[in-house]
Amino acid sequence: MTRIKETSTHYANKKMMEDWCPEVYAASIIGNQWSLAICCFLINGKLRFSELRKKMPGITERMLTIQLRRLEENGVVTRKVYPEVPPRVEYEMTAIGKQLKTITEALEAWGLAHRRLQSKSR
Repeated sequence: MTRIKETSTHYANKKMMEDWCPEVYAASIIGNQWSLAICCFLINGKLRFSELRKKMPGITERMLTIQLRRLEENGVVTRKVYPEVPPRVEYEMTAIGKQLKTITEALEAWGLAHRRLQSKSR
């Protein structure tokens, strides 16, 4: 996954929007499909990497690793490695990450309502 060049206009515009609008800032952290899905699964408790992978069959190991690292860098998820053979790694929401519970529940309710409305209009 490539990063936006810090010297680009796109980067400057994105940064300005994140500084100006807290919703855009929040969306930049959890706004992609995999990050949000990871948060939805971890909101109910800690999971091992393999358990997360099984819950999201469409994600590659590389993408899961990238997204978990990104969430960890942003302080949303913690990673704990147990010195065992084979190594056991567990992921868990941080205190600030756990605050996403009401947001994910609201998004779920909105998504279900919108899906019903769309299926009725077809």
